[in-house]
Amino acid sequence: MSNLDPYLLSLVVFLPLLFTGILAFIPAQEHGPIRVLSLLGLLADGAVSLWAWLRFDPAGAEFQLEHRASFLELGGVSYHVGVDGLAISLVMLTALLGPVVVLASWRSVQERVKEFHLALLVLQVFTMGALVSLDLMLFYIFFEASLLPTGLLVGVWGGALRNKASARYFLASFAGSVLMLVSLLAVYSVALPAGQRTFDYALVSNTLQEAHRELAACRTPVAECGALSPLAQSVGNWGTWIFAGFALAFAVKSALFPVHRWLAETQSEAPRAASVLLAIKLGAFGFWRFGFPLFPDASQQFRGLLTVLAVISIVYGALMCLAQRDIRRFLAYATISHLGSILLGMLTLTEEGATGSAYHMINQGLSTAAIFLLVGFLQEQRGSKQVQDYGGLARTMPRFAGAFVLITFSLIGLPGTNGFVSEFLVLLGAFKSNLSPAVGALAATGVILSAAYMLWLVQKVLFGPVRHPENHALRDLHGREWVMTVPFLVLVVVLGLKPQPILDRLEPASRRFVARSSVGMEGANPPAELLRVTSAPLPEQASRDRVPDLAHPVQ
Repeated sequence: MSNLDPYLLSLVVFLPLLFTGILAFIPAQEHGPIRVLSLLGLLADGAVSLWAWLRFDPAGAEFQLEHRASFLELGGVSYHVGVDGLAISLVMLTALLGPVVVLASWRSVQERVKEFHLALLVLQVFTMGALVSLDLMLFYIFFEASLLPTGLLVGVWGGALRNKASARYFLASFAGSVLMLVSLLAVYSVALPAGQRTFDYALVSNTLQEAHRELAACRTPVAECGALSPLAQSVGNWGTWIFAGFALAFAVKSALFPVHRWLAETQSEAPRAASVLLAIKLGAFGFWRFGFPLFPDASQQFRGLLTVLAVISIVYGALMCLAQRDIRRFLAYATISHLGSILLGMLTLTEEGATGSAYHMINQGLSTAAIFLLVGFLQEQRGSKQVQDYGGLARTMPRFAGAFVLITFSLIGLPGTNGFVSEFLVLLGAFKSNLSPAVGALAATGVILSAAYMLWLVQKVLFGPVRHPENHALRDLHGREWVMTVPFLVLVVVLGLKPQPILDRLEPASRRFVARSSVGMEGANPPAELLRVTSAPLPEQASRDRVPDLAHPVQ
């Protein structure tokens, strides 16, 4: 391990903040230097993220590149960062989207340019921080802080109804944040022994796993299990309520049916930058990291309900797409449908389903961001997001049409594209699981519907006669647009034909997710070595804890 490895993730998180500080001193009217500095900051962050990706060993420990700053511990909260296979993959996705967003906004944002790029850089900090946090409260701080720059991007640089969309986004996210905070405090004060109260992910997970294994050994109600330890009794009595708070918070952030309305309005009015960055599935990541594995007993109680909601999201989102004439609302409902597939993959509690869910987070983040970029390119020129205002663009914009079709195939899950691999794994997991076969059948119906609504969009936008004279003047992709688009097109094909480098990183994380989430489930016998979270040791409580020891970081 390199001496710099423990600091890589902190650099990934806070490097954009350094550029934010520099940008603050540039005069607001200097739009060119502001854009260039913002782009350089996010490119530098991407370079460090790539370095971290290359340093990650798929066959290594569960969490890698860990760093725990002992001098920043306060009231059970610590600065503790690290990544597993899913987190490092989402870090790379976020690192890719950052520079693309700056390029996409180069001409379209002409007002308050400095504030816009400050918001982008700060949002990058918060998103990266949430992905690498191994402390529950630290995750909460980053997770909820991302609400502020996102809301500003929508409310200041959005469309005509931006104020309404921003307000709805704030209210929905705030409601979820309150529930999550209450659940976090309950974990700290109720579900952990008095002498072990902490927000450290490894300690919380291992302590709760012991309680859940004890509960699994006692199949009768908690009140009738006299031999249970006080910890197991506490988790048995309160675990359901705590998990419900987490689940509602992450369901809101994921736009799961029926708490999905905010996403359609937000995506419809958001600027291109916010639409692209909303593709990062932080809500789904929260379910994966902090929802199901920490409270397997409660999650299994809610498994049936959540499965129903996931399937409804898949089918409802698909059907709503067929009723939309606003392209961006159309894509928002398509996102809701895909998020249902991501959640369903987790709920199968199979390695195939979990791996498919994790891969789907990455693929949908990639493909959804790409399609919003392309639609934003059209809207920027034509000034319309209505389907009926287009048609015949394959004749006037052949390069755009080719890119649009390939990304559409990815969202459909056509063989040879990235979407096929993840959708196939989710469906395989659904049919292999102990869920009803009807669940897999309905999920497969969602795939068929996705082909129907995406091909309908392609036909209406790209083919047929050029009905509006204005469309003859639309310029095709070139220069800056190609620089933004080509990486997505390449990745869609490469991740479809050669998914193994990503799957090698995801599969160990999936095995651990399934093992921890299925504790107590009838017929499940997860290996003991997968249940315990392995992490860097806690810093020694000595005088050196009061001073940062930068020369000897915790390995």
